[in-house]
Amino acid sequence: MHALRLLMAAGLWLALAAVAQDGLTRLPQPVAQALRQSGIPESSVGIFVQEINAQRPLLASGEERALNPASTIKLVTTFAALDLLGPAYRWATEIYATGALRDDVLDGNLVIKGYGDPRLTLENFWLMLRSLRARGMREIRGDLVLDRSYFSGARNSDPASFDNEPTRPYNTPPDALLVNFKAIRLQFVPDPERRRLAIIAEPALPQVEVLNNVVLDNEPCGDWVGRLKLTALGNGAGARLLFGGNYSVACGEKQRNYSVLDHPQYVHGLFTLLWRELGGTFAGGVREAETPAGARLLLAHQTQTLSEIVRDINKFSNNVMARQLYLALGAIVSGAPATGEKSAHTIRQWLASRRLAFPELVLENGSGLSRNERLSAKSLGQLLLAAHHSAVMPELAASLPLVAVDGTMRKRLSGAGIAGQAHIKTGTLSGVRALAGYVLDRRGRMMAVVCIINHARASEAQGPQDALLKWVYGR
Repeated sequence: MHALRLLMAAGLWLALAAVAQDGLTRLPQPVAQALRQSGIPESSVGIFVQEINAQRPLLASGEERALNPASTIKLVTTFAALDLLGPAYRWATEIYATGALRDDVLDGNLVIKGYGDPRLTLENFWLMLRSLRARGMREIRGDLVLDRSYFSGARNSDPASFDNEPTRPYNTPPDALLVNFKAIRLQFVPDPERRRLAIIAEPALPQVEVLNNVVLDNEPCGDWVGRLKLTALGNGAGARLLFGGNYSVACGEKQRNYSVLDHPQYVHGLFTLLWRELGGTFAGGVREAETPAGARLLLAHQTQTLSEIVRDINKFSNNVMARQLYLALGAIVSGAPATGEKSAHTIRQWLASRRLAFPELVLENGSGLSRNERLSAKSLGQLLLAAHHSAVMPELAASLPLVAVDGTMRKRLSGAGIAGQAHIKTGTLSGVRALAGYVLDRRGRMMAVVCIINHARASEAQGPQDALLKWVYGR
């Protein structure tokens, strides 16, 4: 009789365990229904949800599938960087002189050496040159020499290789001396009284000519970019942007960024423009070379801290900055020149040091702008759990978009209970929609949430993903 009772108890325990396990894998009804309505099968989805201090997931479905995570892979890159380098890490861009500096005249070359600063913007570059002018230099009689050797092992990527859109700034290849993301911002300013559209370039580089044949009309704004007709001519040394088509008065002022020059020509054009605006004299050319051994350091300019850079990367899903950070991380830890292999090795070693095993992980550039990168929802969820228990948790969590408030989540779930209660990183590619982050549910429990969808109908995934976030918040 005693043995029979033990057998019955064991059977009951196994049955309850099976039910519990089934509860972990069965999608909540609102999520399952939203998936059916979107035409996305559950076999194309990976979901992982776990309370921060729990021992096992609350929900795990397809969690071990190796999927393309799109921009949610930035969580791996940014957490690794914060943990390995520290939130206060800063990049320096150095300026050297070769030749004699007498009074305010440099009778030689000016050398600028980059170390992969992800955020050497137009404003920061201007501040650097302004500081140089303030130290007494006015005339430069030699050339501008660019030392880009820190990334020399990783500079051959084709900006057209990802989606055949080489003029879009998000395709700008990484560079040790990346200035202003190599972008030119064009402002489209309608003038109804004169029946014309002004196109204003910033910066107005002499190597880039903008020709304006756009017709201003009174049609609804709609797809204003699609109504413009752009023909880009030239090469990396100089370019001509010819605009035709139509632009509606109803659109008001708009802006769009383009990348049309090679890195050296862009830096040369911008340096010449700003130096003259600062009252300096320079008429030299540009060339590439490593910093000569006898060059004299004039200035080491530092920009924002890593924590500020990570915020820009994750809040606004900046692919160019993420690729810069990914390459720089490998060079900083393993030595220059930077290569993708060094960066991947550095991150894998770091994961191992944290006892995180992601056997399915495929890294290409650490930004998500890739068709090859792979990660499972379970691995990304484990990364979030580890990050929450790390010393850099505040910096990483604060870098994620706040639902219905800012970044790439600014316009989602406004008015829902979860608004303002979740930090969520998004990822978007053709055929891919992903999200990952933290939800503070209505009972005050912190939840790690991951949902990755790889399917031809992934563009319809917002409904199911929003349903998951609302379920996690309100259950």
